[in-house]
Amino acid sequence: MAVASANRDQTTHGSSVQVRLLCTFVGTAVVAGVVAAGIAMPAVGGVSAVAKTAIEGFESYPQKLGQPVLPQRSTVQDSGGKTLAYFWEENRVIVPLKKVAPVLLKAVIAIEDSRFYEHNGVDVRGTLRALATNQQSGEVMQGGSTITQQYVKLVLLNNAKTDAEKMAATERTAERKLREARYAIALEKEVSKDAILGGYLNAAYYGAGAYGVEVAAQTYFRTSAKELDLVEAATLAGIIQQPAAFDPIRNPKASTARRNQVLLRMLELGDITSAQYTKAKKTPLKKYLTPKILKNGCTKAYASYFCDYTLNYIRNTPTFGKTKKARINFLQTGGLEIVTTLDRGDQEASQRTVENYIPIGDPSHKAAAISMVQPRTGKILAMAQNTKWGTKGNGKTTYNYNVRRADGGTIGMQSGSSFKPFTLAAALEKGISPNISINAPGVKTFYGFRDCDGYQFPGYTVRNASVSEAGNFDMYSGTKHSVNTFFVGLEQMVSLCRQAEIAESLGVRRGDGKQLNRVPSFVLGANEVVPLDMAGAFAGFANDGVWCKPNPIDKIVGIEDGHKIYNASPDCHRVLSSAVAQTVTSLLKGPLGAGGTASGQTFGRPAAGKTGTSDSSSAVWFAGYTPQISSAVWVGDPRGGYRYPLRNVVINGRYYGTVYGGSLPAPIWRAAMAAAHSGLPIQDFGSAPSYYDSSGVDSGPPEQGQSPSNPKPDKGTDWGRELLDRLPDFDFGR
Repeated sequence: MAVASANRDQTTHGSSVQVRLLCTFVGTAVVAGVVAAGIAMPAVGGVSAVAKTAIEGFESYPQKLGQPVLPQRSTVQDSGGKTLAYFWEENRVIVPLKKVAPVLLKAVIAIEDSRFYEHNGVDVRGTLRALATNQQSGEVMQGGSTITQQYVKLVLLNNAKTDAEKMAATERTAERKLREARYAIALEKEVSKDAILGGYLNAAYYGAGAYGVEVAAQTYFRTSAKELDLVEAATLAGIIQQPAAFDPIRNPKASTARRNQVLLRMLELGDITSAQYTKAKKTPLKKYLTPKILKNGCTKAYASYFCDYTLNYIRNTPTFGKTKKARINFLQTGGLEIVTTLDRGDQEASQRTVENYIPIGDPSHKAAAISMVQPRTGKILAMAQNTKWGTKGNGKTTYNYNVRRADGGTIGMQSGSSFKPFTLAAALEKGISPNISINAPGVKTFYGFRDCDGYQFPGYTVRNASVSEAGNFDMYSGTKHSVNTFFVGLEQMVSLCRQAEIAESLGVRRGDGKQLNRVPSFVLGANEVVPLDMAGAFAGFANDGVWCKPNPIDKIVGIEDGHKIYNASPDCHRVLSSAVAQTVTSLLKGPLGAGGTASGQTFGRPAAGKTGTSDSSSAVWFAGYTPQISSAVWVGDPRGGYRYPLRNVVINGRYYGTVYGGSLPAPIWRAAMAAAHSGLPIQDFGSAPSYYDSSGVDSGPPEQGQSPSNPKPDKGTDWGRELLDRLPDFDFGR
């Protein structure tokens, strides 16, 4: 007789030939004792020949099913526990069977495998019943595979590592069904029925991107699996057979019809009463369907760039896996609760500030970015920029201006005079008094610079921001007014190498991740760097010479069982002696004082910082700190600083002839820092030691800082000469 195929994988009516083949195989399975039901298998000879082949093939298949690897959804949270984003390879949250409503268990068993608690993994009787039911209805209402067999298929598919393994787990062949049957029988000897049912409910796909019963309940009904009622349970149970066809959002009519099939089967089995059946069947889908589709990833987070940086940080940090592939797998497997260091108040203050000064989509196309770091721990408190995540339109970008290219950022922006503190530190470490007097004319050509391999650079001409700015300066006045010729003269006294080593030991690299260029223009900011590195480096000064690596993660916890996977601790080491660091801080108070390059940008508590204006105002900076927070601000044009300099430009309706570090980045820094310090106690820096007298004679040098671990350039390299050849004479501002 012609009946519809009971193969779960088949979605259309089979031909009479397929049905005959199916019946032949079922009969063979019974004879052979091989209980693998619901497959179309070619007839070869007679039933006995097929049976013999089936038995031999069946006994050759492995019995041990690997531990299921079910990817789960992860969350990224701020330090206060607010969810920033969800991300997943498969949107799933595994729950134990005790957290699933009993009515759902009954619904699934009723429609999928009513003899689940009676058979040994495969069910010949159930298969024959399914054949009869499908024959009478003229369509596939019941499947032949047991829940155990279906679970085996899902485990094999999720555990597949190669395309061949994935194909083997889904191909429509008798071999696959026999293999599943062998696994199913063996599995039921090892684990309980409840464990199999729970595994199945967590592994199954329910349409609309929802994997597992918990996420399905959340997605369609905004509830948990534990709180499902009869109508909701019947709807979910009906989806499993064909998730796309019975998706209640996309196909409400088909979903309702399928739900009613589930309800009818539950009535037939005595799981519900006639009254319950009638009431549930009459309930319209729109009455209880309340879809909630989550966004996968960081794009809609309130701190999307920080969120994306956090995931990139995990991908790039060996702590989370020996290889990048292992770290990516760590994220994709999921089930993680990633608690970050992000302070919501600091983040919102930073975001609000950059947008207030340069609105998103401002006609000037200028951008601003700020990073905040906690000096004593390295915790990243905030990371903001005046853009929205996107690929098209003014004010949208997927680049994070705060971080290096490898972390989703850029190749960096020239730092201008914000690099001068590294030269100050190198000079103080060498024992040079801050009171030393250096003649600093408005324009000067410097000779005698050598790179770390001894190569002598040609003459290097430097101009001050104002040619009239000339005379004798010490470290205090030279820093306060950011006198270029003073600092290049000081640089000559300390060499090009040590100042770069200090900057690198404080975590600064070029935006492309390479070491800093050791060239005469180093002190004036020729290197392209990023705000996070600068905020972290200045945090080292705030922390009395101890640098703590900036870290966006506080802890990572497994969602399923709550165990701690990672618990951050500060990664700190001493770079400078406390005496040197404290003296640098005393010098960096000058720019914020009266007459300084950032005069008027204090906010009622001790602070230190340095402006930076690159050549032709292609980029402007301010980096500064208190004992509690260090932050760095960059302003520039993402289209190219030299092509679109910060000169003769209207930003947020205000005209600027020339933008300096003190005219836009410093006010942004002040406003954001003032808000971030709200509620924090006022703290002062440690007192700078009086190691130096006014004559410039060292009267008791501080201990030397820890030797940096960063290597010098390879011998024989000519990168310094090549860079100088392509750079013009620098005319950096303040």
